[in-house]
Amino acid sequence: GQLVASGGGSVQSGGSLKLSCAYSDYTNNRHCMGWFRQAPGMEREGVATIDSNGTTNYATSVKGRFTISQDNAKNTLYLQMNSLKPEDSAAYVCAAGFLPPSLCTMGVLRDSGQWGQGTQVSVSS
Repeated sequence: GQLVASGGGSVQSGGSLKLSCAYSDYTNNRHCMGWFRQAPGMEREGVATIDSNGTTNYATSVKGRFTISQDNAKNTLYLQMNSLKPEDSAAYVCAAGFLPPSLCTMGVLRDSGQWGQGTQVSVSS
């Protein structure tokens, strides 16, 4: 499979961006998808996941501001980011794995998923 992320850019604090991740070959509905981010000098951290039932999970730092969704008809995963803060600045990457809902967590996906390339998000104060 292939994952291609896009939609990053530079915005001011309080602004919004919508990231997209086009995927292929994940036609089996037993899949788990998510967004991670990595700032320079920092470890990669989970942002949000969505399982095959459509159940979502968010990192505490983004809950209420970010929304993960997917359009299977378009084979695209999205991350709507609102009320952006400078600390949201990072390279955002999408990931996917053949995981049942019970295992669709940021930790498991980080360790076992397939990764796409990142798209850079920069938020200025």
